[in-house]
Amino acid sequence: MNIQAYLAFNGNCQEALNFYGDLFNAEIKNRQTYEDKKIDVPASYRQKLQHAELKGKGVHFMAYDASPDTPINNGNQIHMSIDLDTKEKAENLFSELSSSGKVHHNFREREWGYYGRCTDKYGVHWMVNFKD
Repeated sequence: MNIQAYLAFNGNCQEALNFYGDLFNAEIKNRQTYEDKKIDVPASYRQKLQHAELKGKGVHFMAYDASPDTPINNGNQIHMSIDLDTKEKAENLFSELSSSGKVHHNFREREWGYYGRCTDKYGVHWMVNFKD
């Protein structure tokens, strides 16, 4: 069994995947736009992503730009959780993800290890962990 996250964006999916790709050392794969699809979207939306995947070592999630008639509501029903192998990597990643976003729990030592929770500038919720 393999369970993956599928993230929806409001027209800035490519920008978000570029950001995450740089951050996680991952590549955008299976990139498909609305260009040649038989889907009723405005001409100005044809270059937006209908599907893409971000893949790298330990990273694999899917994403798309929801069509304009599909409202995206930023909610807290999903969080992306990341476990890192050093405190420094976790702290740096948390800093990058929370930059221009919102910190909900500062990255600091907890009973189980180090942890921080934030929402990035794209409205995606992240939990960053390091356990000794």
